[in-house]
Amino acid sequence: MNQPTWRAVAARAASLLLRYPDEEVLAALPTIRAALDGLPAEVAGPLREVVTHREHTDPVELRTGYVGLFDFRRRCCLHLTYYTCGDTRRRGEALVGFSAAYRAAGLSVADGELPDFLPAVLDLAAVDDGGWRLLRENRVGLDLLVEALGREKSGYRQAVAAVREMLPPAQPGDIAAAARLARTGPPVEQVGLEPFGLVDTTGGRR
Repeated sequence: MNQPTWRAVAARAASLLLRYPDEEVLAALPTIRAALDGLPAEVAGPLREVVTHREHTDPVELRTGYVGLFDFRRRCCLHLTYYTCGDTRRRGEALVGFSAAYRAAGLSVADGELPDFLPAVLDLAAVDDGGWRLLRENRVGLDLLVEALGREKSGYRQAVAAVREMLPPAQPGDIAAAARLARTGPPVEQVGLEPFGLVDTTGGRR
């Protein structure tokens, strides 16, 4: 499998494994597991761990755990711009940039999702380089999310870690920014997201 093809498969698999585990998402697990066989080991291995976790955990427990993790732990937010912008005017501007990437690819975000929702960005990456650009530009958020999920001992850390494996290595500036934000947390200013119909957007499924 050539690189563009396997990266698209991996992005789609990671998207599904980071989405709320409803019946449709869980029904796709056998397909995801089969698709992982064609991926590099450093990407397939972490994703396979999440598949196994979802296959062997009661669906009700999976859903309760997902909500508790991503909807109620701010540092485990699946919205990438939250890490660098918090709930500020600057975040509203960043979301406009994300939306433009979807439009350029001829796509739109699903109802109820913001354009920086990581699974949505991964779906974009599966079909357009604009998604990979957004992931590279928000490497700091991915780094912080991996750390936060690790502290929670969450298996979902493996899915985000697999995404990082497909990106260029972090630059010194990224590492410094991640360290600074890890100490201080995202900026807070409860304004600026009105065009998106939501102010506090830390929940994982919004």
